[in-house]
Amino acid sequence: MDTQELYVTADLAHIQLTEEEVSRLALQVDQMVAYFSKMSEFDVSGLEPTTHMQVSRSRVRADERRDIPGAHPDILLDAAEELEDRFIVIPNVL
Repeated sequence: MDTQELYVTADLAHIQLTEEEVSRLALQVDQMVAYFSKMSEFDVSGLEPTTHMQVSRSRVRADERRDIPGAHPDILLDAAEELEDRFIVIPNVL
């Protein structure tokens, strides 16, 4: 990344950089790009995607239907304060 690209990126992020910061940041960005380029050399075709490097199992549970007493859709819709067709109307938050 050249210095002009750093200035444009900093401007988009509303960050003011000094000349010294730009020269130091340019070197650091070049190091990061080299590191990421090195990572592309590894064969990861047989690896499962992960959400975190230390998670031994997926934190995302499978979607399962659960029969909860009183949670029949018609009962829930009857308890709603306001409906539009079969949708529960909620107040706008914003």
